[in-house]
Amino acid sequence: MNLNIRQTVVQNVKENNVEQLKDTIVDSIQREEEQLLPGLGVLFEIIWKESPEAEQQKMLQVLEGGLKH
Repeated sequence: MNLNIRQTVVQNVKENNVEQLKDTIVDSIQREEEQLLPGLGVLFEIIWKESPEAEQQKMLQVLEGGLKH
């Protein structure tokens, strides 16, 4: 079976508005189900690629702080 996770995730949310995207992310995190992690990874990849370097640096700082808790 040839499954393209990136393509599937994008197809599932590409028509969503900001609130629906937020709901998708929050729901995926709250459910704490391992099978949802790849989808969150795809969404993060899109965010990362679309963010300027200054925002990427801020995300890295937030991530570093979160890992230290």
